[in-house]
Amino acid sequence: MAMITLRKARTIVRKALEKGREMELKPLSVVVLDAGGHVIAFEREDGASPGRFGIAQGKAYGAVMLGMAGTAQMARAEQQAYFMAAVNGVYGGQVVPVPGGVLVRDKRGDVIGAVGVTGDTSDNDAAAAVAGVEAAGLEAEA
Repeated sequence: MAMITLRKARTIVRKALEKGREMELKPLSVVVLDAGGHVIAFEREDGASPGRFGIAQGKAYGAVMLGMAGTAQMARAEQQAYFMAAVNGVYGGQVVPVPGGVLVRDKRGDVIGAVGVTGDTSDNDAAAAVAGVEAAGLEAEA
């Protein structure tokens, strides 16, 4: 199975932040996780609140642990709040089920990690994450 290298993770972070500046978003925080939910890279822009790491990590963690991007998680939470509450119990409250948690797939379609972006609206966060993933030559599922 392929993996997200540190070099690709840094590209994802850099390009996601560049997309945020291009879109004139509020200061962003970006985390890249491997397929096991472990942090590979993280950056918080100047002016982003310090609590943003937990939100970015929660968006990405939910995506990789459930194999379900943030948009799908939010839809599931709206339809079955009890399910997402139970999932959050299983994962110690670490799941943030909203857009901005993006699955990262290799060219074969295997999940190899996730990206979490936070700082602006969830949809804008997701757009920045997708830009970062695609710039690294990987497939994004928002």
